[in-house]
Amino acid sequence: MPSNVVFLHCAAKFMEVTKVLEQTEKCMEEIRYWAWPEVLLCLKQCQEVETSPEVDSLAAKLMDALVEKLCLTIEMSPSSAGSACSPDSSLFRFSCDSKSTESFKNCSVRLTWWFDEVLVLSSGLVEMFLKLMVLRKFDNLIISRFLFYYQKVKFCSASSHEKRKILETIIDTLCVLDRSCVPCKSLYAVLRLALGLNINKSCMNKLEVMIGHQLDQATLDNLLVPSPSKSSHLYYVNLVLRFTKAFLDGARSGLQLKKVSSLIDQYIAEVAPDPCLKPSKFLSLITLVPDSARESHEDIYRAIDMYLEAHTGTTDGEKLNLIRTLSYEKLSGESRAHISRNQKFQAIETLDEQQQQQQQQQQQKQLILRMEKVETSGENEKLKEHIEGIQWRVMELERACLKMQNQMEVIKKRSKSSSKGSNRSLPKLCS
Repeated sequence: MPSNVVFLHCAAKFMEVTKVLEQTEKCMEEIRYWAWPEVLLCLKQCQEVETSPEVDSLAAKLMDALVEKLCLTIEMSPSSAGSACSPDSSLFRFSCDSKSTESFKNCSVRLTWWFDEVLVLSSGLVEMFLKLMVLRKFDNLIISRFLFYYQKVKFCSASSHEKRKILETIIDTLCVLDRSCVPCKSLYAVLRLALGLNINKSCMNKLEVMIGHQLDQATLDNLLVPSPSKSSHLYYVNLVLRFTKAFLDGARSGLQLKKVSSLIDQYIAEVAPDPCLKPSKFLSLITLVPDSARESHEDIYRAIDMYLEAHTGTTDGEKLNLIRTLSYEKLSGESRAHISRNQKFQAIETLDEQQQQQQQQQQQKQLILRMEKVETSGENEKLKEHIEGIQWRVMELERACLKMQNQMEVIKKRSKSSSKGSNRSLPKLCS
């Protein structure tokens, strides 16, 4: 009876044969006692009949029974205890001896035997299947493995529209799984497919956040994603900016932050020669991670030097914004000596000093104007105290300005003396 119950039920419903309808409904009350092949067969039949609320309801009951049977089967498997085939288990880290290898294969077969059988279902039913698996808290690692297997098998014969739907289902499911069960490498493989299929924005955002949360595990090659065809850039810089933002918005340790900082510095050096990379975008990359995560500014200095070499049309103001990101204390003696002779930097240093002096003078003028305004407003004692406070701030600002000018002179003298006294070879930089 279970082998044709779906067809009988739909025919009886259409022809209004009450007796047959009662029999099929009574049969379906026993769904939970059916064997796995019977349930799977009836689900396949649901795909073959015309869609209706009645068929959708029947498919939902059948799918619930299928997932329940699968969960019970896995739970009863000796290898399922404690996720024996997870990457962290001793069984997963098997040795090279044949006995361990055979044990792993047996474990894998016991946990994944259903992969191919479920793939006979339509994408809509597979999506329903996955939602129930997650709802029942099925082993997230096995779900993750199934998703990547599902994509690999189905993409062989699917149309672009089908591929897009499959990939969106995979991403929606991956984002609700435990992060440790989703390999970083596999996410970048999904990203390459997603960029080519133009998936919906919501799914793309979810994928970017998942990748961002594991950015400390990425490599430079992972980040060197070619720019979209409509863009003139060599690499997809905006994508990396979004990855890093997702990483910084999530929970992270100091070690993870340093890893990401080092990775971003490598990326900056790689994209610096891109002739189409705008100064504002390059500056966004440099200031992307907190400066406290960088122990040295050597890589940043080299990247800025390469950028200015490739972008001769950069304005003085844009150059100044880039150079201001450098910390003198985080540069080596060699780099300090090199920067003092670097023609691309010397003119900007003078401009920087002039701008700082102009800003300080402007601040002084503003304070004096505020003081004069307060003086003409009355002879109240509190106002007099306010005037005295402003005068004190003006004096402090003047002293700070003088101190800064003295420090700049000292830095210049040190740089010149170190360049004259050093016989060591200079770092490989564009001069």
